[in-house]
Amino acid sequence: MSLENTLKSFIQCESITPNAIQALDFIEKILSKNNFYTKKLNFVSEGTYPVDNLYASFGTGSPHLCFAGHVDVVPYGDISQWTCSPFAGEIKNGKIYGRGVEDMKGSIIAWIFAMLEYINTKKDFKGTISILLTGDEEGLAINGTSKVLEWLKSNSINIDSCIVGEPTNSEKIGDTIKVGRRGSLSCELKVHGQQGHVAYPHKASNPIPVLVKFLDKLINIPIDNGNDNFIASNLEITSIDIGNQAMNIIPADAQAIFNIRYNNLWDEKLLFSWIQKQLNDVNLDFSKDITWDLIIKSSANSFLTKEGNFSSLMLDSIFKITGLKANLSTGGGTSDARFISKYCPVVEFGLVGKTMHQVDENILINDLNQLKSIYKHSIVNYFKNF
Repeated sequence: MSLENTLKSFIQCESITPNAIQALDFIEKILSKNNFYTKKLNFVSEGTYPVDNLYASFGTGSPHLCFAGHVDVVPYGDISQWTCSPFAGEIKNGKIYGRGVEDMKGSIIAWIFAMLEYINTKKDFKGTISILLTGDEEGLAINGTSKVLEWLKSNSINIDSCIVGEPTNSEKIGDTIKVGRRGSLSCELKVHGQQGHVAYPHKASNPIPVLVKFLDKLINIPIDNGNDNFIASNLEITSIDIGNQAMNIIPADAQAIFNIRYNNLWDEKLLFSWIQKQLNDVNLDFSKDITWDLIIKSSANSFLTKEGNFSSLMLDSIFKITGLKANLSTGGGTSDARFISKYCPVVEFGLVGKTMHQVDENILINDLNQLKSIYKHSIVNYFKNF
């Protein structure tokens, strides 16, 4: 089957987070036919849903090059807005349409084709080439890639280098490669006062002015100025909730949720201390009987893969196929590369990220073929030079 028709069939495996088993079965069948060792891994933690994952490998020992990705996709939203079925994999006008085609089923199929082409022409292959796929990158990301990496370590399987197939490019294939990501810290700030009648404010303690002062302080002081590898950290308020349905009652509680995307000048502990200091510095002499709590809701530390042989190899492959000198980026949201970075050098490179998570998500077939060629070139170079 051709590259684009294989991808079409892959898109038809509906895999909205975390329902990944059909998509993982599809990949496992392809790899098993090509003499890969395959292992399905299902993990569950207390208070979370179970997640199916797949690890597959060819060869043994070092060097070990791995591709990591996710088969799960986000919901398609209002289906009436789509011009084609989200899970049809429709091919028209030089494009393939479908939920997840860009993020990131396209890069998974491109890698598999590149990997199999290399193996089938390499009679004396030495080392290990593998793929790690999860069904929970778009969701909680608790029972997915991080758990597979722990399983690999417990079984003495060491990855030397890893490519994550996220859609990193901005405008065309080869313009951007990600060598790091900012961290993400979400906080819930709760201010507690005393409920009362608005006509008798002296008998109550209004938490809202205190919350406003806290938020004003947080959004008006720079966290940092960034550095050579990362832009400045930024704080965004995402929710303010009072829950008061009466116009004449001072509420007892007020809360806000905010998120900070931070660079490698910080870690979770340092940043939490910084937030607490800013809040402690706010003058609350105007209020009485006010208390507050700051709770971390979720986090992902920043990481940076320093320039070295692996990133240089990827840049060389991109240039040889596209003629472009890719920009090294640390922008965007979080990805599973944050887990992999604790084990080995990792870079992210995939398709163009113009329509991911959107209605009528699509990719150019030419981009798909070009990505496969870049992956193939990088595989050849890797096992030649490592």
